[in-house]
Amino acid sequence: MKVVLVSAVALIDRDGRVLLAQRPEGKSMAGLWEFPGGKVEQGETPEAALIRELNEELGIDTWASCLAPLTFSSHAYEDFHLLMPVFACRKWEGIPKPCEGQKLAWVTVNALRDYEMPPADKPLIPVLRDLL
Repeated sequence: MKVVLVSAVALIDRDGRVLLAQRPEGKSMAGLWEFPGGKVEQGETPEAALIRELNEELGIDTWASCLAPLTFSSHAYEDFHLLMPVFACRKWEGIPKPCEGQKLAWVTVNALRDYEMPPADKPLIPVLRDLL
């Protein structure tokens, strides 16, 4: 089975809320809410992938020094296995905006369960609850 490496981030604002992005129409798992991030390209570190993805998807800039390793998710989907390092980030430049037509939501940790998420993202909720 093919292993896909995806890097994700819990962007945490001053009020302790976490940013979720809704997968747009036309993508697999469209309509589900997830933590921002994306595939790690060949020769790229998970941190570099996140910095690139946050700029492309949300129009914000951050730095590797602002990405704190938090946890990881490992999930077997039907046609691939997802391995996802997850970082926490509290410092970035710019205001997150939906650059790829996705919806965004700042969510309190207690409301995360109200958002339908892909199976790989769900185990991250208790980790964030413990952090925040």
